[in-house]
Order: sequence, then C-alpha cells, then structure tokens
Amino acid sequence: MNAPNPKARARSAARLAAVQALYQQHMEKTPLARLLDEFHQHRLGAEVDGDQMAEAEVAFFDDIVRGADARREEIDALVQSKLAQGWTLARLDKTMLQILRAGAYELVARADVPTASAISEYVDVAHAFFDEREAKFVNGVLDAVAKAVR
Repeated sequence: MNAPNPKARARSAARLAAVQALYQQHMEKTPLARLLDEFHQHRLGAEVDGDQMAEAEVAFFDDIVRGADARREEIDALVQSKLAQGWTLARLDKTMLQILRAGAYELVARADVPTASAISEYVDVAHAFFDEREAKFVNGVLDAVAKAVR
C-alpha cells in the first residue's frame, strides 16, 4: 500500500484498520462504541509490535466501520448475490468477509470515492492477508458489486 500522497496513505491505513476492527467485532462481538474507542486510543497511528502504524484518517475509518455495521444486512445480501453459485458468506474466510463488507460499503455509500480506487485499495488490503488468488477474488466480487450499485 504505497499510496502517493499523505491523504491517500491515511485512507489506505484507515481501510486496513477498518477491516481489522470489523474482524474483531465479528469474532469478539465488541460493542461498536468500545471498539472504535479502542482503535482511536491504541491502534490508529500507534506502534504495534515495534512497527509504527501509518496515521489513519479517523473520520474515514469511523465511517467505514459504522457504515458496514449499520448496513450489514444490505451489504451481506449484495455480496452474497455476487458469489459463485453454491457459495455462502459463511464459507468465506472471516478476514475475507470483512474485506468484502468494507469494500462493498464504500461502493454503496461513498460516492466520493472513485470505483477503481475503492476496488484497488481493497485488493491491496487483501494482499496484506492473502495470496494473489484471494486478491483476485476480492477484485472480482467488488467489481460485480460496483456494477450493481454504481
């Protein structure tokens, strides 16, 4: 994720953190307010395991996490409709599911973010966790979501 300018880097960092927050919420059922506070206090722009985390655009992070949470049923139905026949959200890796949720939320609700930017950013997030095959999967699903909603 070598975004060219500080704002783009901050948004890239916010997207990665949002996927991590959504994953934590999914796994631990952390209440949203506590989850956001924990990320604000301890994760965004902090040092984790000796690595300095990039400064994230906090309002953008909050919007993705809150929006993906608030519109989960709508987003899940949309993502489900773009999976291959016989595939369900439950079959997806839990991190993959959060990447798709965050990406789909941006495509549905953030008209200010260009389609190609949103998709390529979440492909980059996928690369942080997965191999090329899964990154291509993210690209394909989010491209199909974008065609449906934009």
